[in-house]
Amino acid sequence: MSYKKKNKKVIINDENFILYNNDCFKELKKIEPKSVDMIFADPPYFLSSGGVSCHSGRQVSVDKAELYKAIDIDETIWISGTFHNIYTIGTALELEGFAIINNITWQKPNPAPNLACRCFTNSTETILWARKKLTPTKNGIHTFNYHLMKEINGGKQMKDVWLIPSVTRDEKKYGKHPTQKPITLLERIILASTKEGDLILDPFNGSGTTGVASIKLNRKYIGIDKELEYCELTRKRYNDIINSINDL
Repeated sequence: MSYKKKNKKVIINDENFILYNNDCFKELKKIEPKSVDMIFADPPYFLSSGGVSCHSGRQVSVDKAELYKAIDIDETIWISGTFHNIYTIGTALELEGFAIINNITWQKPNPAPNLACRCFTNSTETILWARKKLTPTKNGIHTFNYHLMKEINGGKQMKDVWLIPSVTRDEKKYGKHPTQKPITLLERIILASTKEGDLILDPFNGSGTTGVASIKLNRKYIGIDKELEYCELTRKRYNDIINSINDL
């Protein structure tokens, strides 16, 4: 599915769902240009422009710009973050020729309490929706299912503040991921900006929520994660949703 050569680190390799246990920078180079319709990314907080980190005892680059340079899509990208990293993410996107379409605020009605009691309780995350510009002064055309979003919102235009509960207990029954996103959030993003049969990529697959939502909504998926533990968690969630679909 849009790959130039077979990768030995495949965890799931089904017709509409591929999951690789590898570094995302290596896998992104193997994806056919402009084959992906939408990307959702929830990058680690430490991924900062021009920065470095330590991995396996070696100093490694963690430059966001390298991630965005590797992205070659015709449609859009959604990137989730908090105040720790969202400002540098926005800057890096614009420097690499992306135009921000919306700044979505995900409001959590049930946030974790602020145990330190030295600042306000963090109850939101920001999700930037962007697409690459055709030229420095001209934005391209992107998919936005306006009427469906209006229908979901009770016949009213959907605003850029989304009140969505955090991950449910049932979504964690096969294991936990520290930054797992609720499937309701990913379903809304996918429904808003893709069509059935579109190919969705998540370079930081994590617990596989993007992939599960993609399969539920009849989209195709490529996921990448360098942690085998989370790839195995995704495999369990994938098998569960496939079994549920087959039982219908």
